Amino acid sequence: MSIDVLMYSSNYCPFCTRAKQLLQSKGVVVKELIVDGNPELRQEMMQKGGRHTVPQIWVGDTHVGGCDDLFALERAGKFDALVQCAG
Repeated sequence: MSIDVLMYSSNYCPFCTRAKQLLQSKGVVVKELIVDGNPELRQEMMQKGGRHTVPQIWVGDTHVGGCDDLFALERAGKFDALVQCAG
């Protein structure tokens, strides 16, 4: 898929790893921004998404939220439709 998926994450976050694995299993290319040691990037993430936890995921212009939000979207069968709409 050629849709843009942006994920703010941390190298030490198991939720980030799970989210990235799900996205990759769906054939989605993830642009990952690591916030570790980068307070400016973390601030950018918080301003964009209103949350301070990682991961924070966007599909196109749509803020999905975190790992639990992503998996809930997938369980509900709505992730593929979101990717198609964003593409």
